[in-house]
Amino acid sequence: MSTRIAFLKGHGTENDFVIVPDPENTLDLSPAAVAALCDRRAGIGGDGLLHVVRSAAHPEARHMAAEAEWFMDYRNGDGSIAEMCGNGVRVFARYLQRAGHASEGDLAVATRGGVKTVHIAKGGSGDGAAGDITVGMGKALLPQGEVTVSVGGRSWPARNVNMGNPHAVAFVEDLAHAGSLLSPPPFSPAAAYPDGVNVEFVVDRGPRHVALRVHERGAGETRSCGTGACAVAVAAARRDGVDPAVTGAPATYTVDLPGGTLVITEHPDGAIEMTGPAVIVAEGEIDAAWLDRAVRDRA
Repeated sequence: MSTRIAFLKGHGTENDFVIVPDPENTLDLSPAAVAALCDRRAGIGGDGLLHVVRSAAHPEARHMAAEAEWFMDYRNGDGSIAEMCGNGVRVFARYLQRAGHASEGDLAVATRGGVKTVHIAKGGSGDGAAGDITVGMGKALLPQGEVTVSVGGRSWPARNVNMGNPHAVAFVEDLAHAGSLLSPPPFSPAAAYPDGVNVEFVVDRGPRHVALRVHERGAGETRSCGTGACAVAVAAARRDGVDPAVTGAPATYTVDLPGGTLVITEHPDGAIEMTGPAVIVAEGEIDAAWLDRAVRDRA
């Protein structure tokens, strides 16, 4: 490993990420290394890490190389691997644009949840701000069966929604009922989510307008969750009796998160699009010797 490793820092509605460009997949980013980099006190800090690799150079993505040049090798802040991250895809695309690997318009990004279609809009504010990024998030799966989530002495029925990763969506009267979200909210039955679950607590703000707090697997409470916003929009639509496959018209929901606002549209064919900002805030170099020590300290 070289003595210096390039990195950037970015966020999408304050869901923040360490970005590590590694086109030829030469870095050994172990779970301990990722956790050290994402440590908010002793590292760079982030909800997760975006490992930027050419699809052809990564064994998990080679089969997608013909469709998408770049693979988002996404890791949670604790070093565990995740299938997808909606805010992460937008930040990943913004990095590719900044690095000259992509431009305004359409882009394909390979993820463990499949190839995602991204559209980078032109900056429209006149102050040099970058345009919003829209991500094709695929279709939601709605597994059957009742699910319950609990916090303290309260329990709620939850909608099971899979966006390439699992979600439990609970509608509550007050977002404070979600508690601290420092630890994963208990759920039942355990068989519904054998690998854990992202849990969203949701309140209404107005017609087709909701707000949420979320506990993400492997990260705790985060300021935003893109796949979670999509899951919430679908769950809210079904609760409201809206199914674009039946009505033949798209359904759009505004979703407020602690870190900002995302706009989610579900189309009659089931395809879901998410639109929101993505910002690169810093770049620099990681001292590889420090990272080695940090990894040893976590052993």
